[in-house]
Amino acid sequence: MKERLIVALDLEDGNENFELSEKLKGTVSWVKIGYQALYSLGTEVFAWYSENRINTFLDLKFHDIPNTVARDVGTMTKHGANMINMHASGGIEMMQAARIRADDVAQDRRIDKPILLGVTILTSTNEAEFQFQFGSERHLSNQVVFLAKQAKEAGLDGVVASPLEIELIRKACGDDFIIVTPGIRPSWANRGDQKRITTPSEAINRGADFLVVGRPIIEADDPIEAAEMILDEMRGE
Repeated sequence: MKERLIVALDLEDGNENFELSEKLKGTVSWVKIGYQALYSLGTEVFAWYSENRINTFLDLKFHDIPNTVARDVGTMTKHGANMINMHASGGIEMMQAARIRADDVAQDRRIDKPILLGVTILTSTNEAEFQFQFGSERHLSNQVVFLAKQAKEAGLDGVVASPLEIELIRKACGDDFIIVTPGIRPSWANRGDQKRITTPSEAINRGADFLVVGRPIIEADDPIEAAEMILDEMRGE
């Protein structure tokens, strides 16, 4: 399960992110780098993680015109990000452009293609808020599936989605489609601002490929112990 747990590095201080990564590198194999972590660590951090056999999920949620997103995804592929996301609501053309650029860069540099993901609906949004903000004729879960199908059509490897929509996405997009799930809260942790959540074991049982966990680990007195507890939950122990 250590290959399926992604720890979100949401600390402001770059040194603290490095220290946390050093502590966890024997326990987990993935870290998530958002804007905050990237600004504090710099793009040279990708080489360090690669040398230490830690995979990086670059969580910048790109959303712009196709050419801009393709350029940005290509740049981050050059830096060595193993997984990159973008908002699926940016449209099929945008996602296709990103896929093509990432593949071209990987081929030119003779490196592995990054896993590309479409972000569906944030886990901090519930049904009532979705309807209020977007006025959609679809229910939230239907919109998630719609976006997942568009991401697949565009050639992306998978999506980021709440654990509550895993089974619907799996039915619509197949077993080979990667589902990365934030909104994971172990039974002993505070749910914070997350609304569409499950426990680690529930998400695994529903069919998630990767789980993203931040605060329950990085804010723990003992991050290694917290990560190991979550891994135990993922195993159903």
